[in-house]
Amino acid sequence: MNPSSLQAVQIVEVAWFLFGFGTFVLVLVIVTLLLAIRGPLRIRQALARESTVIWLGIAFPAVTLTVLLVYGVWVTRSYLNLPRGGSNVSIEVVGEQWWWRVMYHAPTGPQIASANEIRIPVGSPVTLKLRAADVIHSFWVPSLGGKVDMIPGRMTQLQLTVDRPGVYRGQCAEYCGGPHALMAVDVIAMSSSDYAAWLERAATVPATPETDIGLHGRSIFLAAGCGACHTVRGTAAEGSVGPDLTHIGARRSVGIDTLPLTRENLMRFIVDGQHVKPGNLMPEFRALQPQQLEALASYLLSLKAAD
Repeated sequence: MNPSSLQAVQIVEVAWFLFGFGTFVLVLVIVTLLLAIRGPLRIRQALARESTVIWLGIAFPAVTLTVLLVYGVWVTRSYLNLPRGGSNVSIEVVGEQWWWRVMYHAPTGPQIASANEIRIPVGSPVTLKLRAADVIHSFWVPSLGGKVDMIPGRMTQLQLTVDRPGVYRGQCAEYCGGPHALMAVDVIAMSSSDYAAWLERAATVPATPETDIGLHGRSIFLAAGCGACHTVRGTAAEGSVGPDLTHIGARRSVGIDTLPLTRENLMRFIVDGQHVKPGNLMPEFRALQPQQLEALASYLLSLKAAD
């Protein structure tokens, strides 16, 4: 266990308390069993009384389970105190087969959409508003907190306060069909100043390609119908079926978090995506010629804000 948030620390505290208390109960049961079998006659007779069975078999479990429930609720009370508004960071995460749609709702400026990576500031309460678009998913980043189910038609919430920068790996924790095991997510915790700067960059529209290969790639992107499923702000591409690609060139992965983002992996996913992530909704574009594929990859990699 490597807790890196207030909520994860609380879960670890409860877990160790439960392990310790469970060990105490186990030892108590074993000792009582041995006494009931091999103990002195006086003790065996005492254990056989009806009152002893009532106290140890009914009253003791009821009291201890009540104490454990109260203790667990008290330690993890921050989960029950989700803010209703306020100034903390609020990010919407939608689970879809088999990727994560991430939306940042800034007070001003455009809505920023991303996929499979969530950027949050360190030290500030962050509320993740969780929804499912198709089937039941479950959001779980072990180092940051407990898992929270995502049920179609309902919104659940998870509050996190991360205490140090880093990249934290998460995973859908509810079997959701097909390549469920490949439905991972990265939570990138960064300083407040870095987060503010990133948010400002992410709100911008990528510059028009200045190279011939970039312009050629953009024309292929639009002519091939990619814009029917994907959005690239500042262009005619406004689809919402697949991930928003406005700043895909600044992301860490391609293939809906299956491969590291490189030119080769990008081209591989475009033409062979069903082998990379079986069952994903993106058709394979095997008709593209190598030069066209190279140009398309160059254009997509250029989609990022200038540093």
